[in-house]
Amino acid sequence: MRNYVQPGERVTITAPSGGTTSGIGILVGTHLFGVALTTGAQNDSVEILTEGVVEIAKTSALAISVGDLVYWDSTNKVVNKTASSQKLVGMAVGAAANPSATVLIKLLPNGVAIA
Repeated sequence: MRNYVQPGERVTITAPSGGTTSGIGILVGTHLFGVALTTGAQNDSVEILTEGVVEIAKTSALAISVGDLVYWDSTNKVVNKTASSQKLVGMAVGAAANPSATVLIKLLPNGVAIA
């Protein structure tokens, strides 16, 4: 097939204002979410992981249980359990205590972030 580009678990994007840092979540536009695989300055080409399980920063003062839905807080660059004004990006596959810095999540398929 001549129009096949790549599998899609990793997608190359143009780094937004402020750039990207490897291991940090990034919301591109309104519905593409992934975790930066590389660090890059604004307008650099960087790869993001859009599928799989990742350990990601969370709101420290928050307990998260396996199966909890997690939402992206673009301001603080963490996931939490607050649905309003944030995008659903995955589901916890590991428990995280209050306080703790990270949680294991399964990203939504295809890097889709849902309002």
